[in-house]
Amino acid sequence: MKMFPVCVFVCAVMTLSHAAVLPEGRTATNQTVKRHLAKRSTDCPGGWTLLSGRCFLYVPGPMTWAKAERNCLSMGANLASVHSITEYHGIQHMIMTATHGNQETWIGGSDAQEENAWLWTDGMSFQYSNWCPGEPNNFRRNQHCLQINHSGSKCWDDVGCQVHRPSVCVKKM
Repeated sequence: MKMFPVCVFVCAVMTLSHAAVLPEGRTATNQTVKRHLAKRSTDCPGGWTLLSGRCFLYVPGPMTWAKAERNCLSMGANLASVHSITEYHGIQHMIMTATHGNQETWIGGSDAQEENAWLWTDGMSFQYSNWCPGEPNNFRRNQHCLQINHSGSKCWDDVGCQVHRPSVCVKKM
């Protein structure tokens, strides 16, 4: 009796995989379905979010910027670089979904090597920014790390790297 539901399920899967329709209107074969499933399984790891062809993860545990970067590195990632307003809004949405708020959060920008020469830890080019008015200001000459969701504008702010914040990691697919 217990085998009957299993048999029905297996038959249904086989029937559906033979009858799957591709976007072009062609019927998929078992091989096509297997390739499609294999491709989908290589997207982002569980818990990660696909945005702009990269995988992002919100890490809620507050830590210093350096510890947050080391944590990302331990997962084969870096603190997130951001390259467009669309990507920034996607990251904000991911944080909002996880926290039901707009938490100030570390991403991977730093000017610790040279003041006002902002670099991403993942080596990507720093071309997009969303700084709050008057930022980055390097207040007290000790603000070299980038936090997002600052103030009512939810913009970017340079802040001391020793502050504890949650973080967002990114990895290439």
